[in-house]
Amino acid sequence: MSKRLMFAVIAFVFCFSFVACNTAKAPAEAAIKLADEAIAGVKGDASVYVPDQLKAVEDSLAAAKESFQRGEYPQALAGAKDLAAKAKDLATAVASKKAELASSWKDMSGGLPGMLSAIQSRVNILSKSRKLPAGLDKDQFESAKASLPAITQTWTEASNAFSGGNLMEAVTKATSVKEKAVEIMTALGMKAPEAAAK
Repeated sequence: MSKRLMFAVIAFVFCFSFVACNTAKAPAEAAIKLADEAIAGVKGDASVYVPDQLKAVEDSLAAAKESFQRGEYPQALAGAKDLAAKAKDLATAVASKKAELASSWKDMSGGLPGMLSAIQSRVNILSKSRKLPAGLDKDQFESAKASLPAITQTWTEASNAFSGGNLMEAVTKATSVKEKAVEIMTALGMKAPEAAAK
């Protein structure tokens, strides 16, 4: 192969690569923009309800942007083209998580006020009693009694969080109230509702 022919081949390959890269630039830019907008639309809720899934999608977008900045347009396009669809998946996951939390809240809000009321009633009765029942010593009783105001306050906070639209905080706080209420009921010799013990 003559030097002239070899240079011609090299030039052709270079031009082909250059054209191929530039051909991919516009679609890559469009895919990144679309992904950016789609992710921005779900980021608020996703950061609260499915943060791990959001991070994975954001990391993929960041990698696509880095490829674009380096002029690696085909790689940028490959990395970004499915991200708008993944943003839709995030929205679906958020809706599913919200439904799950709403169901948990409904179950707990139906039973916890009654549990707290029953504990308070039991504490009132035992406070007036001259002798504690067998299996319950004074320290256990005082500890249970002292815990009641704190979990009642936490339940109020959970209810306020729910009213404010913060399902995640509401369910988290309600779960801690449920666990502590079961613990207190057990210490006081009371039978916790079967649903609360799960």
